[in-house]
Order: sequence, then C-alpha cells, then structure tokens
Amino acid sequence: MFVSVPVEATMAALLGQEDTDGDLRITVEDHGPRRFLLKSIDGSAFLVAGTYALSNLLQELALARERGEPIARLRPAHLFEPPVKRISRLIRVRYWEGLTRRMDAEGLSRALEDPKMAGGGPNRLYVPAGDELAWNYYRAIAQEHPNLRLEVRRLPEKITPEIQQQLNREPGLLALALRKTAGGDVEALPFVVPGGRFNELYGWDSYFEALGLIRDGLVELARNMVEHFIYEIHHYGKILNANRTYYLTRSQPPLLTSMIRAVFDNLPPDERQRAWLERALKAAIQEYSTVWMGPDRLTPTGLSRYFDAGQGMPPETEPEHFDPILRPYAEKAGLSLPDFRRAILEREIVLPELEEFFLHDRAMRESGHDTSNRLINRCAHLNTVDLNALLFRYEMDLAELIQQYFDGEMAAAPGETGKASFWRAQAEKRKATMNALMWDEARGLFFDYDFVRRERWEYESATTFYPLWAGLATERQAERLVKQALPLFEAAGGIVASTAESRGPVTPERPQRQWDYPFGWAPHQMLVWEGLRRYNFVEEASRLAYRWLYMITRNAMDYHGTIPEKYDVVNRTHQVFAEYGNVGTEFSYITREGFGWMNASFQVGQDVLTAAHQRALRQVLPPEWKVGPAPCS
Repeated sequence: MFVSVPVEATMAALLGQEDTDGDLRITVEDHGPRRFLLKSIDGSAFLVAGTYALSNLLQELALARERGEPIARLRPAHLFEPPVKRISRLIRVRYWEGLTRRMDAEGLSRALEDPKMAGGGPNRLYVPAGDELAWNYYRAIAQEHPNLRLEVRRLPEKITPEIQQQLNREPGLLALALRKTAGGDVEALPFVVPGGRFNELYGWDSYFEALGLIRDGLVELARNMVEHFIYEIHHYGKILNANRTYYLTRSQPPLLTSMIRAVFDNLPPDERQRAWLERALKAAIQEYSTVWMGPDRLTPTGLSRYFDAGQGMPPETEPEHFDPILRPYAEKAGLSLPDFRRAILEREIVLPELEEFFLHDRAMRESGHDTSNRLINRCAHLNTVDLNALLFRYEMDLAELIQQYFDGEMAAAPGETGKASFWRAQAEKRKATMNALMWDEARGLFFDYDFVRRERWEYESATTFYPLWAGLATERQAERLVKQALPLFEAAGGIVASTAESRGPVTPERPQRQWDYPFGWAPHQMLVWEGLRRYNFVEEASRLAYRWLYMITRNAMDYHGTIPEKYDVVNRTHQVFAEYGNVGTEFSYITREGFGWMNASFQVGQDVLTAAHQRALRQVLPPEWKVGPAPCS
C-alpha cells in the first residue's frame, strides 16, 4: 500500500503545524499537537500521530524531494516502522554511503572539505615522494577539472619541524591508495569517514567502522580501508591520525591486526588469498617495529607510550580550545588572547612550560582520548593500559595468524618477526610487565603507569577493561574487573568514560572534558562487550549493550533520527556541551550519515544481545524494567 501526497504542500503544512522551534526537524522539544492529518491526492485522509511517526513522515517527504518527486508515494511500513528496524535499515542502506568518500574526479570535492580549517584558498592535495602513480593521477584531475581549484603538491621525503610548520600554514589532504584495474585504468579506493567535522580517513575510528561495515555485508569497503592503511605505513611511516597534513606527526591507537583479521575472516573463501594476508601482516609488523617499538614511543619499562613528533599548539583544534591554559600567559605578556594565540601557533613565542603542555596534549591526541583529565599534562609520561593492551593483541594476532596460515613462519617478514614464536614471547613479556606495573590487586583495576615518576596514575578510566578485549587478563582478573570495576562504570546508558571521582570538579580553569564522566563512547562499549564475551560474561555484555542500544533508539525516536558522535550516558542524552559539542546533532529534515563508530555500535550491538534483550529492545523497554537500575549515576 502507498499513500500519494504532494511533497511541497504537505511539508509546508507539516512544518507549520509541528516544527514549533523552526529547526526543520520534529522532536519532543516541539510543542505542536503531534497529530497531523495527511491528505492524499485522491482526497483520502490519514492520521499520523506522535513525535516519532511525524518525524518519519518529514524524513520520507525530504527523501522524495531529494529525488525530485513532486508526488511522494509514502509507505506506511516506513512511517510506522519499528524504531530498531528503521535505525538499522537506514545505517545499512543510507548512512554508510553518506559517509563514504572517494578521492577521484567525482568524489574529491567532498573529500577536500575540511570544516576544521578556514576556507577560501586553493584545495591542496599532497602526494608522498615516490608515488608517481598518484602524482600523475591527481595532476591530470587538476588540469581536467579546474572547478575543483585543486593544487597538487609533492611532500618531501623527510618532514622536518620547519617543513611541518610550513605545512600547518598551508594544510591539505593527503593522498591515499589507488589501484590499477584489469583494463589499465586507475581508480581511487573508497573509504568511510566518521562524519561532520571529521571528513578524513581516521586511524582507530576505521577499525570500529569496519566491524559495522562487515556486519552489513560491505566487506570489500572494509578491505579497502586496510589497503589505505598499508599505503599510509609505506608512504607516511605510520597509520595517521587522519589523512591531513597536520596529522603527519602522529598516529592513533593501533588496531590494524584485528582489522586485518576481521576482514580476512569474512572474505569469501575464494578471495582469502594468503598473498594479501602476508602483505597486510608485513605492513603491520613494520608499523609495530618502527612506530610503537621505535625510539619515540618505547620507554625504559619495555612498554610503549603515545607520542607526537610535532611541536607547539595543534592547528586543527577549535580556536578557543586552549584559552584556559593560554590566558595567564597572555596577560603576563601584555597581549590580547587572540594575538597571543596566533603568536604561539606561529611559534613567534616559545615558552618551555607551554612546550611541555603541548608535548602531552599532542600525545593525548594520538591516544584518541582527546581530551581527558586522565591524560592532560601527563600523557607523554604514561604507559597507558589501552595502548599496551592493544599492542599485546597485535602480538597475539601476529602469532596466531602466522601459525595458522604460514605454519609458524612467514618468510617474507624480516628476521625473527616472521616467526609465531617471536610474537608469543613478545606478548608474554608485555603481559608480565603490565601485570607488575598496572594491575591493582586490592582494587581490581588496571591503571596507567607513569614511567617518569615510577608510580601508577590511579585515574579510574574505562580503559581498565581493555585487557579483557585483548585477552591479556587472567580468569581471576576478569572476575575481579566484573565484580569491582564494572559497577564503577556501568551507567544508565552504558559504560562511562571515567568515574566522577577521578574527573573531579568542573571549573572555568578545569573545564569539562569529553572523554570523562558523564560521557560514553562507542569504541569503549564495543571493546568492553567483546572483552566480556571473551571471558564468557555473556549476560553482562548483553546487559551493557542493551543499555547502550536503548539510549540510541530512544534518542533517535525523540530527536528526529539523531545518531551522534557520543552521549551523556549518565543522563541518557545526546545533548553534550563539552569542547566542540556533539557531531551529528545539527541537520535539517533528515540525518544523512549518523556517525561512523556510532552506526557500527548499533549494528554490532544487536548481535551481542541475548534473545530476551533483543525482544525487549524491539519494544523499546527502558533498561530499568529489564536489567535494573545502573550502579553508576
């Protein structure tokens, strides 16, 4: 059955009646009657009632308008679609495509956009030294498509601090992998971006996005993202924070081996080519050896740290981000805050105290947890639980994959790194050191280790659960984490990033940080679910997933389909006012992409739920009625 209605007249009437705050959405914050009489072109009338159904109606009309249809043929199955089914369907058929970028002639205009930087100049695209294929490909595009205002530049082989400073003044997009087709043509491989102001290929986001893509049958797109990371390792020396010039000096949390494994395990049997796996693992070994075990990141403990080789204030942050830190220095220098900020950014003024602050700030940005009071002013001095648990998983992934597919030895890898036994020994060594330095037996938590002060940094963070995901924890440690740590972090909407006690009071000098209480993030949820399931805490994983998916579903129902970057999990709301706000919450008529890892968490999370929790979620039953109140509030 279809109901045919005139698009423009119906939209105008619907918005005029129901969108009382004029934001071109219908939400619980509007104060219309929440009852709209839908009039078809044949004179029939249909009642649509309730915020959720009315917002669906507006979205379906907006889609018809996008398609250029003067008459919309509305399906009741879409207007009154069960919320979980609708969210999942839109992620699968619409949002992933909305987040997909292609760095070819047709797709470059979207990929070049950078909301983090002031516009107006040329669109710069930098090609690494030695990649003649990319150089010729993009030079041809620039000549054939002058409307792109594309300026193609070569990167030097070595990026010195002086060159990086110049790149910061003239930022641009970095080239990614191209592929020659059987017919000899060159094509740019598509990839998924997080969304909003994050319009690039990101490091750790991509792993979680890949899990969602694989779940939705888009394995080839996930494999393309692995190809881009292989390219980045070969040409830029690391998996980058993201493919912009201002990210050249840092990486992000290492998840490549798990991403390779997830892709390879889900390829059709006839496409599981050992040669591809070997090439991917060689790149991962190179990254492990030169980045995470290289001189900048390996510390005297034998564990690794996050680090950024850049200097001074990161140019990609929102302009006022560092004002609480800079204000007293600006006053002492007799400069206005904007003038002092510019002088620091241009390195016209260099102060040792601020250099130390930015050393830690940049390292924190490599951690992906930017920003958190756990890491501010200390990150570069920490062996963090998260990084070293991820590296343990790298070592075990390499050991297991080399054993399974190469009979214990991969000849193509250099020296001992081709042997499964080498990687097992590395993993056991890391595990022993982490247990000695990070595990608090009395409290039942893992804590970061400050290798400069030679003491644990007892900040309670959701990263304490990473050893479960990595398989590093003993059975006893897993039981202690579930019994003693989980109640500290289990909030109404899922796992909270830190405890309120560790975060401390919020003041103008010490503002709210987005990776602290009361906020929760998709990667933490997904890692915790998988970690709990690894140790057979299936019910606990399902309970946490239920809290998270209910929150996503309820917010989408009440707020016009909103799927944001993060949530306040204590209050179960997407209304987050910290740092740059919340990506994915500002749109008109219909959300076009959600947010990358949030989309993935919704799709993957459904498979974590028990059958009983799946049924309850379809009914949108509040967690309090199904799994009880949350211990953390």
